Amino acid sequence: MFEVGFSELCMVALVALLVIGPERLPKVARLAGFWLGKARSTVNQVKSEIRAELHAEEMRQMLEQQQAEFNTIHQTLDEVKEVMQDAQASAAGLPAQVPGETKPAVSNEQE
Repeated sequence: MFEVGFSELCMVALVALLVIGPERLPKVARLAGFWLGKARSTVNQVKSEIRAELHAEEMRQMLEQQQAEFNTIHQTLDEVKEVMQDAQASAAGLPAQVPGETKPAVSNEQE
């Protein structure tokens, strides 16, 4: 993130020592460390929340896709039911054959 070398870090520490003074420097350093820790914690928390939301959005999209596929299958099933009902209705109009009665396929008039 920040590319700070050892010499730059020493320069910042020297300036802080001159500006703040040796008595208050440990207290200020502790306070700065505390706030940096808080900032890192907050950034990590925000990152995890963003990841969770992205995962939730992916799950929502998958659910919508599955719902669309289910609707397509349901429509196809309804169409099949309609065809079956039409076939049953047309079959009900046909005369039923009794299994014992068969009609000859060839006429016996030639005998």
